[in-house]
Amino acid sequence: MTKGLFDLTGKVALVTGGNGGIGLGMARGLAMHGASVIIWGNKPEKNERAVAQLQEFGGEVRSRQVDVSSETAVQEGIAAIIEEFGWIDQAIANAGIGIPRKDMFDISAADFRKLCSVNVEGVFFTLREAARHMIRQNGQGRRGGSLVAIGSTSSIHGAARNEHYGASKGAVESLARAMAVELGPNGIRVNAILPGWTRSDLTERLQTWDKFNDNVISRAPVGRWASGDDFSAIAVYLASDHSSFHIGDTIVIDGGYTVF
Repeated sequence: MTKGLFDLTGKVALVTGGNGGIGLGMARGLAMHGASVIIWGNKPEKNERAVAQLQEFGGEVRSRQVDVSSETAVQEGIAAIIEEFGWIDQAIANAGIGIPRKDMFDISAADFRKLCSVNVEGVFFTLREAARHMIRQNGQGRRGGSLVAIGSTSSIHGAARNEHYGASKGAVESLARAMAVELGPNGIRVNAILPGWTRSDLTERLQTWDKFNDNVISRAPVGRWASGDDFSAIAVYLASDHSSFHIGDTIVIDGGYTVF
């Protein structure tokens, strides 16, 4: 088990959408550095496989089937963490969906609302409920915590046929900044991470499309897709006490795609 400077022993971290892709990569980093990790995902079998992987690092790992678009489900999920572990130190709101369409005129009101119910409301519910308990913990001698909202570089560059997705991720950035200002006095730091093109279930159909790889992925200076493990270190850093002065930031991890 690797810990060193960023030893997370005794910390409890939640990763929504933690059973694959970016979420699993973050959960893996946290588990490697000693944190107790809880992953939320909608697919029980996929959750179990992720738990089995993370348990190899020797720490406490749990999973729960949670629909983050349900305020009640999120409240019950956070309450279950507090009941079992006693506190929560980090919540990473990573769960998200995409709804591909042929053009913007094919995006329905139902598409927009469904996507935002997960990508925006789900992030808000998750971080708000975690913050509620973090504030309560202040009076019990455990001050502060780390909240992380996962956005997307789609909020920076124009993504044709994906206006609804880009809009939802832009909202996530604004949400994180506002929460950072409100919660900072409580020792709670809130930051957003904007991943670039990453191998996951969300991008599965694009990964084997030669034209997309030739014209889009090759444009990034690093010239490759990201993997979930490219996000392990940032999760560990933001969970650690060494990031206590890092707040309200938007951290872009995209292999240089948005600067080229």
